[in-house]
Amino acid sequence: MSLLNLPLSADLDRLGEQMHDLARAQRSFQALLEAVVSISGELELPAVLRRIVRTAMELVGARYGAMGILDDTGEQLAEFVPLGLTPQEKAGLAGVEPPRGHGLLGHLIHHPRPLRVDNIAAHPDSAGFPPGHPPIRSLLGVAISVRGRVYGNLYLSDRKDGKPFDRHDEGVILALAGTAGVAIENARLYDQVRNSAERFQRLLLPQLLDLRPFEAGALYRPARTPGQLGGDWYDAVKLSDNSCTAVIGDVIGHDLEAAAAMSQTRSMLRALTFDGRIPPSAALTQLDRIMHLTGGQLTTACVARIDPVGRGWMLRWSSAGHPPPLVVLPDGATHYLEAEPGLPLRVDVTLPRPDHSRALPPGSTVILYTDGLVERRDQNLTQGMRALAALARHHAREPVDQLCRTLADHHPGDGLDDMAALILRTPGP
Repeated sequence: MSLLNLPLSADLDRLGEQMHDLARAQRSFQALLEAVVSISGELELPAVLRRIVRTAMELVGARYGAMGILDDTGEQLAEFVPLGLTPQEKAGLAGVEPPRGHGLLGHLIHHPRPLRVDNIAAHPDSAGFPPGHPPIRSLLGVAISVRGRVYGNLYLSDRKDGKPFDRHDEGVILALAGTAGVAIENARLYDQVRNSAERFQRLLLPQLLDLRPFEAGALYRPARTPGQLGGDWYDAVKLSDNSCTAVIGDVIGHDLEAAAAMSQTRSMLRALTFDGRIPPSAALTQLDRIMHLTGGQLTTACVARIDPVGRGWMLRWSSAGHPPPLVVLPDGATHYLEAEPGLPLRVDVTLPRPDHSRALPPGSTVILYTDGLVERRDQNLTQGMRALAALARHHAREPVDQLCRTLADHHPGDGLDDMAALILRTPGP
């Protein structure tokens, strides 16, 4: 009777193995679909690369993973992105040069076919590991191509269950590599579009002229949306009587028309403010009339003029629906120049525009900015303005150029709108 049962038992064993393999394939397929969605959701290239490595490790249960990016010659690695190292393992590799593509890494560079190695030390192309490198035994490597050219290699080491990588693991990672190539290309295109748009935007903005004895600095940061043009601008001119006129503005919109309107509006306002005999309100009123005749776009702006008065300075400004200037006094105290903001340009040219004035002691800092610097979609604008004032107060003693970088790097806005700021500091006593 036992002899009759042998074939049936063997068949059941094979069927069980096939069912196990089928279940594993289904799990891997589902995980792969989720991985495709996850990777495709990233746009920043560094984040894409790390997401690819992390996803590959999860798909096959690898303890370590890395992405090696080839240089322009395609002969060695220009960048190496490792994941999975513990803090202690990272400390052990402190000061060690990243891999350049020797040993098995070089083998995969020159033979861009899937590579599975059960025992790295026994492989004839193995070059060993540098001091402090954690011990690893197995390797699974596949090439990642972008537009038909090998972009880099994905490396996985040591399954957590202690088993060597198998053909199923190789197939899953090969499928992931195809998706990874598309995600990398999308991220590179995103960078190109964003950089081109930012470069075009910066070409429209002026280079600050020599404003001495005032210290001056300006910043512009585009929105995170790729290819989005903005209407933010700034300008400043020193006049013959040692006064200085500063302008900040924002044309509503995020397209080519907004950028073109910004350039035209900035040029017209510079011509109007260059004549120091007219107050800021008159410059905005004349600009509004011109825009009504020529068909400009809805715009907010603030024109400020700083005049020497006795041993100090007098700030005179007028706003067309723009956020109020922020003043940082020499002792670090901050306050916004809250006053009648006026209507934006291109709304109603018949209404008067008021002028405002405030005395400034020597060494005061005036910050003009656009709303992108403080605006968040999930909170009130007042909260962003408070955060900006606190940031400026904390860094009040920094040189103006450094203060610009600080505001740009730590701005309270959410980055969904472009931002600009112009900072002027009056001479000390």
